[in-house]
Amino acid sequence: MAGHSQWANIKHRKAAVDAKRSKLWSKLSKAIIVAAKLGGGDPSSNIRLRTAIIDAKAVSLPRDNIERAIKKGTGEIEGGDVEEILYEGYGPGGVAVLCDILTDNRNRTAPEVRKLFDNHGGKLGSTNCVAYLFERKGVISIKQSTIDLEKLMELALENGAEDVTESGEYFELTCPPEAYSGLVEALESNQVTIETKEVSRVPSTTVEVDSETAVSVMKLLEKLEDHDDVQSVASNVSFTEEQLASFQ
Repeated sequence: MAGHSQWANIKHRKAAVDAKRSKLWSKLSKAIIVAAKLGGGDPSSNIRLRTAIIDAKAVSLPRDNIERAIKKGTGEIEGGDVEEILYEGYGPGGVAVLCDILTDNRNRTAPEVRKLFDNHGGKLGSTNCVAYLFERKGVISIKQSTIDLEKLMELALENGAEDVTESGEYFELTCPPEAYSGLVEALESNQVTIETKEVSRVPSTTVEVDSETAVSVMKLLEKLEDHDDVQSVASNVSFTEEQLASFQ
């Protein structure tokens, strides 16, 4: 699973300088709505909601927005008609691509996502054509220069992490989704600076592609990430450092 943070770090760095904060807030609000809809409005007993709130606070989503999204999800106010869909397909070079979708109109979203695949050398696929290649995991990346590995290993494994690996200049922690919020809280309470964090779909194996295909894959992933209804995108491609540098 090492290397998953490659794309995560690219997209988070781009988001950090992206003026489209309202779009990001909208996506996070949808995640809160669905979490509250499925598991209730109490984050202490709803792990998914607690995770969504952690992610929302990380990008300064106002408390009022969070509370309003929870109420939409629980049905206290209108606006909670959002459903969760998984779209699967193939990118350039046949790489596997998964899109987690939250939408209030699948008849609008499906053709828009299909067009993005078609326009960038990919193809939307059928149910379970690539989903079996991925597992849902909490993934946290921390710059190696900010913490001693031994200290991080001890802290991570005591708080639910399954593994700590090195990926470029980062340490990458993986954990089951249910351990994610507790692990994040433990790291932050110990003044560990987290570079990126998310619950996402991690490939069991990865594939490498040539430089030209890598650029095409990155463009597809970026366009999918930018869609209003796409919560997250995962792929089983493994980029080289040179390929990553050429895209940043």
